[in-house]
Amino acid sequence: MRRVVVGMVALLFALSVILGGCGQGGPQGSQPSNGNQGATDAGTSGEAGKEQEKTFKIGLTQIVEHPALDAIRQGILKGLEEHGFTEGKNLVIDYQNAQNDRNNATNIAQKFVAEKVDLIIAITTPSAQAAAQATKEIPIVFSAVTDPVAAGLVAAFDRPGENITGTSDLVPISRQVELMQKFLPNLKTIGIVYNSGEVNAEVQVKEAEKAAQEKGIKVEALGVSNNTEIQQAAESLAGKIDAYLVLVDNMIVAGFDTLQQVAEKAKIPVFASDSDTVKRGAVATYGLDQFQIGVQTGVMASRILRGESPKNIPVEVLKEVSLTVNPDAVKKYGLTLSDELKKEMEKTQAK
Repeated sequence: MRRVVVGMVALLFALSVILGGCGQGGPQGSQPSNGNQGATDAGTSGEAGKEQEKTFKIGLTQIVEHPALDAIRQGILKGLEEHGFTEGKNLVIDYQNAQNDRNNATNIAQKFVAEKVDLIIAITTPSAQAAAQATKEIPIVFSAVTDPVAAGLVAAFDRPGENITGTSDLVPISRQVELMQKFLPNLKTIGIVYNSGEVNAEVQVKEAEKAAQEKGIKVEALGVSNNTEIQQAAESLAGKIDAYLVLVDNMIVAGFDTLQQVAEKAKIPVFASDSDTVKRGAVATYGLDQFQIGVQTGVMASRILRGESPKNIPVEVLKEVSLTVNPDAVKKYGLTLSDELKKEMEKTQAK
């Protein structure tokens, strides 16, 4: 009897081994390690998916709205999109307009820091300065800052700060003076209304004075502290000058219509430093494409979102300037378009 019991136990043990093997892999006898590897692969794939689906938040701050800066903002979105970052897909953009108020710009920058955005993009010098003062950790990309060194944002164009870099809209003012002379061969005095509270505007005034002096031309400059003073300043200059020059100065560009009304009444032509202001009524400019400045800024921002450090990305400047002329303004101020300028315009339109 004992032998029968032992035999039955042995038989049951053998059956359990066979059935256990079949339960693990069926006829093919799959190994347990394959099942574990499958779980690992699925986990890795899941992590990769999460990485690809990561959404970045950008704080986008702009000192004031006017066509030139709005074109830059649209260009930034285009540059980001071209390099894989699309708003509503893997990008959230908190756009804030400071309404030409430095205190607002400071509050906006502090808001972005408190919200721990992944990146701050600051359009114009005051917005960039506010962001730089608010954080030394969150990456910052500025746009349309004429002289970031003078503004205290970077040590040098090729050696930006630890967390900041961007694009400059610097165009030699000597080119604008040359252009004004092509329309006004007897040009003797240039009038400039500028924002006395913006360092880049002051830098440009000094550059304009130097460039004009080299050509025997005088500059009459009046600083204003807010846009309500633009009309009075423009009227004060009207009897002393042959032409107005609008610098890359956001307060004056935003208030251009006011200055233009004074100029039209006094029949004094206005020249600009950006193409959008020419489209609004200035005579002409050698200017940068504001949209392309934005695109370039967006590309720089995308590099940082992908892991590059701002300190390793030099400040960039668009090298190519183009001639923009407003034929209606030329006619309104009784000016003539020389054959030389006509050829330049044709070359620009052919590009």
